[in-house]
Parts: sequence; C-alpha cells; structure tokens
Amino acid sequence: MTDVKRLFDFPYYQLENYELKESLVSKVDGKWEATSTKEYLAKANAISRGLIRLGVQPNDKVAIISLTNRTEWNICDIGILQTGAQDVPIYPTISEEDYLYILNHSESVYCFVSCEFVLEKINKIKEQVPTLKGVYCFDEQEDCDHWTEVLKLGADESNQDEVEKRKAAIVETDLATIIYTSGTTGRPKGVMLSHKNIVSNAISSTYRLPMQLGNSKALSFLPVCHVFERMLLYMYQYTGVSIYFAESIETISANLQEVKPQIMTVVPRLLEKIYDKIYAKGTDLTGIKKKLFFWAIDLGLRYEPYGQNGWWYEKQLGLARKLIFSKWQAALGGNLQAVASGSAALQPRLARVFNAAGIPVMEGYGLTETSPVVTVNDMRDFHFRIGTVGKAIHDTEIKIAEDGEILVKGPQVMIGYYKEPELTSETIKDDYFHTGDIGEVDSDGFLKITDRKKEMFKTSGGKYVAPQLLENVMKESFFIEQIMVVGDGEKMPAAFIQLNFDFVKEWAHRKEIDLGNTPEEMVTNERLIKRIQKEVDIHNEQFGNWEKIKRFELTPDTWSIEAGHLTPTMKLKRKIIKQKYIVLYNKIYGH
Repeated sequence: MTDVKRLFDFPYYQLENYELKESLVSKVDGKWEATSTKEYLAKANAISRGLIRLGVQPNDKVAIISLTNRTEWNICDIGILQTGAQDVPIYPTISEEDYLYILNHSESVYCFVSCEFVLEKINKIKEQVPTLKGVYCFDEQEDCDHWTEVLKLGADESNQDEVEKRKAAIVETDLATIIYTSGTTGRPKGVMLSHKNIVSNAISSTYRLPMQLGNSKALSFLPVCHVFERMLLYMYQYTGVSIYFAESIETISANLQEVKPQIMTVVPRLLEKIYDKIYAKGTDLTGIKKKLFFWAIDLGLRYEPYGQNGWWYEKQLGLARKLIFSKWQAALGGNLQAVASGSAALQPRLARVFNAAGIPVMEGYGLTETSPVVTVNDMRDFHFRIGTVGKAIHDTEIKIAEDGEILVKGPQVMIGYYKEPELTSETIKDDYFHTGDIGEVDSDGFLKITDRKKEMFKTSGGKYVAPQLLENVMKESFFIEQIMVVGDGEKMPAAFIQLNFDFVKEWAHRKEIDLGNTPEEMVTNERLIKRIQKEVDIHNEQFGNWEKIKRFELTPDTWSIEAGHLTPTMKLKRKIIKQKYIVLYNKIYGH
C-alpha cells in the first residue's frame, strides 16, 4: 500500500485506489484526449529513464515553462522528481530578463517548453545560460527537439532499477521544487519547497473539499507554475478526480459546458468578470424578466449561509434559484460542487451572490511560501463565514503578532529562499513564517485579512491607510476595472483608475454621450469624470475621513501583465504603476 510521502507517490496511490481511465485529459486538435493512470506512470518512468541517460543527477534543476496547463506538464513533473532532480516551473509570460535570471540562478540543466511562444523567448537567451544542455518542446517545432525524444531515450527499461534506487533515496524533507515568486518588487525570489511541504498541504486540503472520491472531474486553468493550482493537481490525484485541462482562459465558458466539472479553482478577477457579464445580460432584459433578474440579484447580495436570514428569505431564495440562478449554474456546466478562490481578496458581495446562486465559492488564504494553503472556508460543519478566509487547515497554527502581522507555523512552511539565507532568517523566526499580511482571528477561529503590511502607508497627518481595502470596495463599481490607491507621505489618499472601457462605452451609448474614439479621448471627458466622481463618493462613505479617496486620475491604458502593471497573479506592481503615471501623481499632489 503506497503511503504518500513524496510528490511522485501521488500517481502510484491513484493507481492502487482508483485506477482512472481519465486521469489527465487535454484537448488535442479539437478533441479531448485522455491519459489513464497507468499510461501516466509509464510515461513518467520513461521520462525518468531518459533524463538519467541524458546525465541528469540528483539535485540537478530542470525547468518547465508552459503557456497552458496540459498532460505533458504532469508527466514531466513526476519524471523529473523521480530522478532526485528538482523542477523549476517558470511563469511563461515574464520578461526574457527574468527567464535569464531564473535559469542562471537555479543553474537549470534542461528545460521543457510548451510551444513556439515560449521557445522564441528561450532561444533569445539560452546562449547566456552556461548550465543549459538542452531544450525540449511539447508542441512540434522545427528548430527544437520534441519532448518525445526523452520518452524514446527512456523506452528501454533496462535502467529502471536506477530510477527505483533514486526514488528510494528521496525522503520527504528533501527539496522537491523551486518556485520563483513574481515579486511586486525587485528580482524574483526562489521559494524552496520540500516534498513534505506540498504533500502535507494537499492531503490536509482534501478535508475541506466536499468531493465525491473517485467519481468527479476538475477543470484546471489557473497557471500550474503557481503552487496553488499545482498543489490541487496532486490533491485531485490523491482523491481520484479526473483532471481536465482548459485550452486557455478564453475558452473557459466552452470548456465548462463540455466537461461539466464538479470542481474548479479561480482567482477573484475571474469571478468579477463572470458576474459583470451576467449583470450586463440582465440589464438587456425587459419587463417582468428584468424585474425578476434584479429581484434575484438583490436577494443574492443579502445572502448569509445556514439559513441565518430566516425561513421567508430561504423560501424566496428557493424560488430565485429555480427561476434565475439555475441558468447561472447551467452556464458553468451545471455540476459545480466547489469553487476554490485564492491568490487575492474576494469581494464579500461576490461570495454572497454566487453562494446564493447555488455555486459554492469558498475563499482560502495562503502564500507560495506556505505551499500554499493556510486557511480555507468549507460549507460543511459551519466552517464558512463570508468576509473571512476560513479556519486554519489541519496541523496549522496561526498567531497574530503585536503589529497585526499574520504568523504561520506548520508542515507547509517552506525550507527557505534559494541561495538567500539572510532573507530566509528574516522571514522565518522560531518556526513561524512572517507573512507580511495584516489580519485578525475572531473568537470562532476564522481569519480575516485586512491588508499587506508592506502596502499600508501613512499620510503626512500620521494616519494609516490600507489601500487594498479601499481598492476592493471601489472595484465593486461597474465603471472601475482596476484601481491603485496612492498617498504615502502625502496629505491625503488619491487613486489612479483604469476604467472598464466596455461598460463605459455601453453607458455612453445609453446616455447618448459622445466620448470620442480612443481611450485617451474618453478619460478627458468631463461628464464621464463627473460620473466616476459620483461612484467614488458613494463607495467613500464606508471609510473614515482620513482614508477617503480625495482625488483621482483616469489612465488611458489597460493595465496588464504584459505591459508590466500586474504580476502573473494579477496583483498590482505598485512601484511600477506609480512610475508609469508619475505625471498624473504630480498633478494630483501639485509637485
């Protein structure tokens, strides 16, 4: 009986307990192609044998860079880990400079890439990576070896005993992977995670998911180079869940219809977009249909779990689910039993409206350094509270420091930062990881995050402002796509705002306002600026006078990962954004 201690034990455990025909499923040329548990392991072992023949040694580093989640990623992951080497997953859309830095810093010896997009970037810098011996591509590319070359090299099973020997030598406390975090400041940091870090997290997280074991499907589309989705892929393997990989973020709607999954993971940004789309459709309705739609939304926004609103509300909610919300469920495939949300703060209104609609969105909290889950909500046993990130998972201790910082202790806390002992000792003290987040734990053990310690600032009047709180509330406006609050050391808080251009165009059309043809013209329109001021004023009412946004400037560009405004997990790169709009900043504060 396989006792899961190391990451490569997961597929063996699945083989013994569930043996799936559809363990990993990717779309190839328009058709879903399934890999069984048996085939998955056969290929992973062939990769291990091939890598050993290529000279890969224990503790070597092998990079994997994939633009989409796909079966090959998982096969290579297990194949690499079984040799005693560590894999280095890299986010595909970061800059060539960051590719170069990570490959050199990790001293990667081989690299697997997904497609032409990644290969082009690698080809530009590979000559500057002296340790790199070869690159293999998952897609067929003329100027690159196909990944099946490694499978062919490992087809001869005569060195499988060497694979077994290497596996036997690996213990749970050994380093498994180095994940470079796309910091909102400076160079990426290499987070060292052991087998135990991620294994313990995957197994503890299973107790928070209302899953039918061995008979469910998951849709995977969040980047697997991040530990959130990656840990969940191991958890799915442990619970016998078939993993379907979405083709891309653009095809999620279609893929949900085809796969009809029981579970998926999301970032709040995606839920915001889904909600905005649904809401826009509702505004297009007329007559009784429109009235019903907004009656249901209004009910949803007042939702509390466990019947706390009383029997009359529950009766109305039952009717709303039948008439309106059943269509929402159907649009997401109709079978969702759990939607795990992580990586950024979820607006409470979204938690309310989706749960009211019978789409159980459960928010959790964690960091790359904690493999990642620290807390998570769970609908069962009264473990769900809106506006919190849930209770700590098994074996995890949370302590709030005197200054409000959240400290975490548990088997999921990283080994440290790669080649950065000083930074490691600054963040892990007395076995507690210092998260850099500010929060509080209520009397029932629910954790509430209030802000990033590093992001809080003081105005010149000496008052503290928590920008994330303001930003999350302001983003409830349909006019506002992105917002960044500024004002460190200044007399008052202010903000840069990126409009939701689609919504603004629709609003202008309804009001018969000519906003011009370009975003540059739009952001200077006086009527629009007045309308945004109204939105800011409405949302400002929730805050104390010292933290209200007193002035704002609209930015004409769309903030994106590619343009450098956002990290790969959609967090604001505050320093860079401020620099980009320094002219607007100086205009606000009269510098």
